[in-house]
Amino acid sequence: MTAIGSGAAIFGCAGPVLLPEERDFFRDYDPFGFIVFARNIETPDQVRRLTGDLRAAVGHDAPILVDQEGGRVQRFRAPHWREWLPPLDQVTLAGAGAVRSMWLRARIIADELRAVGVDANCAPCADIAGDATHPFLRNRCYGSDAATVTAMSRAVADGFLAGGVLPVAKHLPGHGRATQDTHHDLPTVTVDAETLTATDFAPFAALADLPMAMTAHIIFAAHDPDHPATQSPVMIDVIRRQIGFQGLLMTDDLNMDALAGDLSQRTARSLAAGCDIALHCKGDFDQMQAVATAAGDMRDDTRTRAIAALAQRRTPDPAEIAALEEELTRLMSGAADG
Repeated sequence: MTAIGSGAAIFGCAGPVLLPEERDFFRDYDPFGFIVFARNIETPDQVRRLTGDLRAAVGHDAPILVDQEGGRVQRFRAPHWREWLPPLDQVTLAGAGAVRSMWLRARIIADELRAVGVDANCAPCADIAGDATHPFLRNRCYGSDAATVTAMSRAVADGFLAGGVLPVAKHLPGHGRATQDTHHDLPTVTVDAETLTATDFAPFAALADLPMAMTAHIIFAAHDPDHPATQSPVMIDVIRRQIGFQGLLMTDDLNMDALAGDLSQRTARSLAAGCDIALHCKGDFDQMQAVATAAGDMRDDTRTRAIAALAQRRTPDPAEIAALEEELTRLMSGAADG
């Protein structure tokens, strides 16, 4: 059986080196996994040491996540790592070759991540871009209709899996209609339930087999006018039953101001609503302690889903990365010339 952590949380750390107090805290709490940000990243050798130290602290092969979407949201950057176009820009430029281009992109990103000990990526972003989508999200999307977003998201997820990296679909059940930035405000979506099912929810229903996913800090008034999806038992039921996602469901970052209350309250409300894992990204030691206390150990159903998710990690399929890069360059150049 896969060895997994017991704590119902994912944490970051403060900097590029694991501090002794962080090591001791992680050893004692044993979180499900970790997440790295730009503050943790300097060089490939340094990141390899950090990811190794994080896993050593808990004594097992804990998943280590990152947000490496490309464009504005990429934590690994030049000069040590490739720079990527915003996803929507690549899809637009690639034209007829967009699906293949997104698979190639994901497979190459997976190779970079695995090389430094990162084995889960918070993508695909299966939200649908609209005219009113807030700029913080819009060019992170893959298209403006459900069919396009579904096709691109599947290609991205397949590329990551082929490279030994677990995809984390986001943001369930759909973030594209948000006209506010959830880092600062709580958006409310007011369209009817039938429209949501046919549009925003559709890509996630098509991706319901993926191992992990992340919630949206958004109110969907047609289902629950009082609580953001992350903290809504009604919306978690929609995600599980209507959309059909049965994998491991984590919150979006609990530090985002779309959520009310202190971190203990945000954590408790999210897990009580049905989320499996509390995601805390900041690396603040006191905050992590508060989240850990509120999150506690995984529920039995969460543990079952966590084991199933980690079982989808695999040795990367053989690939000549240089050849894939050449193919992607040719495809994008040909699309641009055309």
